[in-house]
Amino acid sequence: MKTTITIDREQIISKIDERLYSSFIEHMGRAVYTGIYEPDHPSSDSFGFRKDVEKHIGPLKLSHIRYPGGNFLSGYRWEDGIGPQESRPVRRDLAWFAIEPNLVGINEFVSYCRRNNIEPMIGVNLGTRGAQDASNLLEYCNVESGTYYSDLRRSHGYEKPHNIKLWCLGNEMDGSWQICAKTAEEYGRLACETAKMMKWMDPEIELVACGSSFRNMPTFGSWERTVLKHCWEYIDYLSLHQYYQNNDGDLPSFLANSNDMDIFIKEVASICSEEKKRRKSNHDVKLSFDEWNVWYHFQKDCDIPKKWIFPRPVEEEIYDFADALVVGGMLTTLINNSDNIKIACMAQLVNVIAPIMTTPKGESWLQTIYYPFLYTSQNGRGTAMKLKLDCDKYSCKTGKNIPVIDCAAVLSKDQKHLNIFIINKELEKNTKCVISLNGFKTSAEAKHILLSAEPDAINTLKESPVYPKNYKDVKLSDGKAELYMLPASWNMISLELLPVA
Repeated sequence: MKTTITIDREQIISKIDERLYSSFIEHMGRAVYTGIYEPDHPSSDSFGFRKDVEKHIGPLKLSHIRYPGGNFLSGYRWEDGIGPQESRPVRRDLAWFAIEPNLVGINEFVSYCRRNNIEPMIGVNLGTRGAQDASNLLEYCNVESGTYYSDLRRSHGYEKPHNIKLWCLGNEMDGSWQICAKTAEEYGRLACETAKMMKWMDPEIELVACGSSFRNMPTFGSWERTVLKHCWEYIDYLSLHQYYQNNDGDLPSFLANSNDMDIFIKEVASICSEEKKRRKSNHDVKLSFDEWNVWYHFQKDCDIPKKWIFPRPVEEEIYDFADALVVGGMLTTLINNSDNIKIACMAQLVNVIAPIMTTPKGESWLQTIYYPFLYTSQNGRGTAMKLKLDCDKYSCKTGKNIPVIDCAAVLSKDQKHLNIFIINKELEKNTKCVISLNGFKTSAEAKHILLSAEPDAINTLKESPVYPKNYKDVKLSDGKAELYMLPASWNMISLELLPVA
């Protein structure tokens, strides 16, 4: 088999927004408690956060972390998480049927982000609450002093405002599982009025409105159009959420889900474009893919923990190598749609559908999906390049004429490297790959990072069979790079560039 990828230096998609490499932490399961926060853990800092987990998070170079949910958001009282910890109420969380002690709240989380050089992306509750409470939280976080909520923050030991610039207007409000779910009209009106108040409070913030909860929702399309009709001039982004499953073991169909993701993005971008034309507006609403991942193992295989415990260990996916291939394909799809996708959050970060796992009072370890995100985040910043791809195609339950290759190419910000991410979905044979380079001049060195394993291979605390390997098997000659890719493999080719006269 042979694949040809052609990259022309003059053909670009877009500059890649740094926020494309963001994540998500919800008050769900063990994401917060015994995930990032465990005061009696041997590695914990003076604030109670696990330093061993931070060592895994740091290399991911996250731009933002979305918080505090998620479904949890739609019933959250933010005031529960401020002030002295010993005075905070313990409540039942109706989203995940767990006990919530509120030991971590807005101040602890924002401080945690800033210590790790990450920006917070904060959601406001538009389920049980509304515009006034959202405005109050914004005042608490962003106003310097001299008002009730800003002075309340100062009394809690945070004299300087948090200056949070990115906010979400609720979460998945069309979902029947959501606390106080809304119709499109109900949500559109509420989101509009909330956005107005928040931007009057702080005109420098950016706002994300809820799109449909996922592409197969009965409301998809009509929901987006209705919400945009109400909110267009007051919001900056519309959200997309999508998780993929492999419940029947059909690996070719599972690996083809990057194609579904691409169609989904283009559909929502088209809806935004239509609304802009209808209004004859100069304003743009771009896209925030603020929940994406693979999610099905726990629901398929695991016993559900009893309700009303703390922490309640739900949705702790154990990812295999096939999941890592799908995650890699989703990342290439985000890069190839970076003209419309400006924010993307892998959901979630620790323990809950996550690349990083912990044991309470014990060690932490890295799942298979950690590595495609790690290398793409580190090397996928700069300018997304248009590709011409010539490869075999196949048909499956997911669709017809699915390329056997997923790929994306990024010219680094300093223009010294061209990094190409390739997922080979051919399951049996090696694939020869020829990369034609137009307008690029390369040095004699090329780096090939490879992830390859049996599709059902998993990493555990004791062993990590899915681990990146560094090869020097790329042949460079006459404006071309050639290599052989293993079946069912994730590959990153990094080419060092020389100045072009």
